[in-house]
Amino acid sequence: MNDKSIYKQAREFKKKYPSTFVFRLKKHAKIIEKHLNYDEKVIYTFAAQKNESPLDIINSYIVVLTNKRIVLGRKRLVFGYFFDSITPDMFNDLNVVGGIIWGKVNIDTIKEYVTLSNISKRALPEIETQVSSYMMKKKEELGFNRKDN
Repeated sequence: MNDKSIYKQAREFKKKYPSTFVFRLKKHAKIIEKHLNYDEKVIYTFAAQKNESPLDIINSYIVVLTNKRIVLGRKRLVFGYFFDSITPDMFNDLNVVGGIIWGKVNIDTIKEYVTLSNISKRALPEIETQVSSYMMKKKEELGFNRKDN
């Protein structure tokens, strides 16, 4: 893992983009840290709501890009948690939508469509660059982008 905790990185993201609507970052960060493998390195961390409606504000998540996958974690209010992992071989496409106040990042995978919303519009280019460039690099390493004639 990195020198900085996932919580600190998420807090820095929130400080840099204060209009991003998220809460309970420390609890969510613990879920991610619990599931990271010993050899995973954190590359990028951001926070968002995992839902399609900007009015549904109870689904705050921390999203972490590691050297092996994208992981999403959320601690439930009472008990339990949610954890998702997207490996490069499951990643299809990324779509960014800017709205009036917030923006969305849609991650298309083989099995599902993940919508991350209530993100500051100013953060969208940074998130898109980090995720897209990393996934393109990983897919190339795995041989998914080869054009065989």
